[in-house]
Amino acid sequence: MSAKAQISVLFVCLGNICRSPLAEGVFRKALEARGIGDGFTVDSAGTGAWHAGSAPDPRSVTIATQHRVDISGQKARKVVRSDFERFDLILGMDISNCEELLAIAPDSARDRVHLFMAYAGLGNLEVPDPYYGGTDGFLAVYRMIRDASEALAARLDWRVSAPASGHTSSTM
Repeated sequence: MSAKAQISVLFVCLGNICRSPLAEGVFRKALEARGIGDGFTVDSAGTGAWHAGSAPDPRSVTIATQHRVDISGQKARKVVRSDFERFDLILGMDISNCEELLAIAPDSARDRVHLFMAYAGLGNLEVPDPYYGGTDGFLAVYRMIRDASEALAARLDWRVSAPASGHTSSTM
């Protein structure tokens, strides 16, 4: 049996308490549903450190729980330079997140930073920050993230199914 490719994905939003923890949890569930969860390393972080060490926003935890996704054990953290070495894909929730990531990314890792919805093939859309809104905003964000996570899992499925022989494409 040949070794499988391992792919690492980092989801990034502003404070790592609303969108990116939800994306981490929902993407893990999408991978598990496809039976490929073992082929991935998935994490989330924020461009800012205001909430470092905090649990996700209770509204994100609630909406995730309502859809059988447990994100309650996650802790917020700030993106660090080593993330650009550790992760194959660094997916920002909005253009501002991507701009901040590109500003700190080493030249060798700039091609790893993408807008989440665009990279998932769902258009040049931003996942809006629901922090200052109500429950409806969190539900809308969950739906966007679910759709993008399922599309991304489908897009990356072949990568973990291919043998780690060095013959696969270097682009994702």
